[in-house]
Amino acid sequence: MPYLRIQTNRPVDVAEKKELIRRASALVAHELGKPDSYVMVTFTPEQPMMFGASDAPCAYLELKSIGLPAARVKDLSRVLCRLVDDTLKIPPARVYIEFSDVKASLWGWDSTTF
Repeated sequence: MPYLRIQTNRPVDVAEKKELIRRASALVAHELGKPDSYVMVTFTPEQPMMFGASDAPCAYLELKSIGLPAARVKDLSRVLCRLVDDTLKIPPARVYIEFSDVKASLWGWDSTTF
């Protein structure tokens, strides 16, 4: 049920993509205490993006989950920014993250909802 979408304007090779997705999935599962089998991560590199009137490398992330704890959002921001910095070399000041807590009845899966 957690869904993390990562977009960046930076080109990324295949090995980097796989490593980023693998690490992001494990991180989200761990930080939210959710089973790995429910985590979905998507990654879209080389999107036209501008942040702060600059086209220097930047990233936009969306993390959606059922029961996303508001008290954990600052910690999640820190660990996700660290992940992006470690893997994509994009500094935290060039990253925006949107967090969404989704009601279980509005999250579909396996022909039903949670």
